[in-house]
Parts: sequence; structure tokens; C-alpha cells
Amino acid sequence: MGDLSHGGSYYDLPQERRVALYMNRLEYTKALNYLLQNPPNGIEALANQMDDSGDHPESFVDYECAFAAHALRACKPTRVLDVGSYRHFVLGLTSCYDIASVDVRHREAMGPGETSLVCDAGKLLLATDGFDAVVSLCSLEHFGLGRYGDSLDMKADAKAFAEWVRVLKPGGNLVFSTTISKRPCICFNAHRIYSYEMIREFCSGLELVDQQVYSKEKDLVKIGQEVGQLGWWDVYLGRWRKP
Repeated sequence: MGDLSHGGSYYDLPQERRVALYMNRLEYTKALNYLLQNPPNGIEALANQMDDSGDHPESFVDYECAFAAHALRACKPTRVLDVGSYRHFVLGLTSCYDIASVDVRHREAMGPGETSLVCDAGKLLLATDGFDAVVSLCSLEHFGLGRYGDSLDMKADAKAFAEWVRVLKPGGNLVFSTTISKRPCICFNAHRIYSYEMIREFCSGLELVDQQVYSKEKDLVKIGQEVGQLGWWDVYLGRWRKP
């Protein structure tokens, strides 16, 4: 649905959408004028910008977190290692699991079951076969590019992935997301974009449980014939099991 939140013109919108916006603004103005003249409980009413954005905004982050949450619910882990995922998502996980969270920069352990570790993702210094699940959402592509204070290492992503597998218990699940395209590249020093073949190489030796791609054009799609139709960059979502 088109909207004005990204710089579009009101007259570029479909007529149905223009009418809806016009009616919304009439209702907004009417309600605002009423509040200005009749402040509730003596509380001053102030005008603010009307939200014309339409539907509730969604992004690839919503799909990543939902995919990971469903995967963890399915495999029912006790001990979880998270490597660099979205902070609010990790804090939510701490209400259900014992979490060891890893980041190259210091951050406080704020969840009730969280242990916060500062180390290089390629050198976890954790016990082999120590976790029922390893989770990492859109972190792999950043390792070794120096963007977050880590050292330059073009093989840091492969080293980190091998460490995730090492610390995972046999039968444990690796749940991760990363950027994917039919044209792999390094957008220095922000992130890498992988091909599907590169992701499969990372996962060699693991058993596939579920995988999807979030495509900005197609929303959520199953991997398969869709791989050849990837955009400039989409987001790969995968759940793999260690034999």
C-alpha cells in the first residue's frame, strides 16, 4: 500500500488511498480541535504530526525474530548461545532460556538467565558440545570487517561458523540469518552478501531442518526455484541440526 512516509506525493497515490487519507485527516482535525477546546481532566492537548503510514510497518527483522522464536520453540533447548543478535530479542529469550550472549563489545547482562561474554566470534573459548541451540541473527556477515571494533579478517565469518558448530551439542540446532543474493559481494565495511551456495558450504556436515528467504519483493518465500530470483540483497533464514 502506498503512503507518504517515504517522500511520495499525495497525488501519486491511488484514488482510493487519497480518499482514505483525506477522510483520516478530516477526522484527525475534528478530534484535535475538540481536545484543544476540551482538554481531558485538565491535561493540555498539543498537536502532533498525523501518522499517514497506513499499515503497521514490518521489516526483515520481524521475520528473522519470528523464525528464530518458532525454531527455538520447536527444539525446546535448555542452554542457548546467542552471538550478536538483536538486543531486545535476546532479552526476550532470557525469560525462557539460560542464555550465554556473545559480543565483541562489552554489554551488561540484563536478563535473569543471561551470561554476557566479550570475545571474538571466531574464538569463543567455550566448551565443545556445550549448548542445545546456537542463535545468531544477521551477525555472520559483519565479522572481520572492522565495523564494530573487531580485527580485519576476511575469513572471520567461516571461523565463527565453525565455532558455532563446535560448541553445539550433537542433535542441537543452529538457527541463523544472514544476507543473501545471487550476486555475492562485500559491502565494505558494513557487511557481506552471500550466495546460497556459500551458505550451503558453511552448513556442510549439518542436517537441514527448515530454511526460508525474506524477499523485500515477495515477503517470505521457501528456498528452491526462488533462489534464482533473489534481489540485490534478501535475508536467509535457516535452522540446521548437528548430527
